[in-house]
Amino acid sequence: MKKILNTIWVMGVLTLAVFCLSACDRDLDVQQSYPFTVETMPVQKDIIRGQTAEIRCTLKRGGEFADTRYTIRYFQSDGKGLLRNDNGTVFKPNDRYPLTKDVFRLYYTSLSSDRQTIDVYVEDSFGRVQQLTFSFNNEREEGKDKPASSRH
Repeated sequence: MKKILNTIWVMGVLTLAVFCLSACDRDLDVQQSYPFTVETMPVQKDIIRGQTAEIRCTLKRGGEFADTRYTIRYFQSDGKGLLRNDNGTVFKPNDRYPLTKDVFRLYYTSLSSDRQTIDVYVEDSFGRVQQLTFSFNNEREEGKDKPASSRH
């Protein structure tokens, strides 16, 4: 009986050793992809043709990895307008542009008198995407039924 218990004990220890040693890996596991968010200050809701709205943005990283690159692009689903960054670069819809700063500004200029909606996408080099949607109402349309003295 003692011999059987010793055999079971030895087999248990060997099984535990094989289980523990098989989990070892020589490669160092370095996390490269971290979640991120893009935060904005409040943005105006009303805009008229020719007016520019400022969108102040901050990229908040969940961690730092030196080789992570960020790009920005936009798509306009309603209305017509231009989006540019604080360097003056006018964005073309769905073209990617490098995002080189964590704090940046975007400027949207209305080119129509319709309701306008833009979707801004910030993507990292690992495929994580943050989408921001901005909608602007035409100030004249919103104020048609209001008396002139109540609009400020």
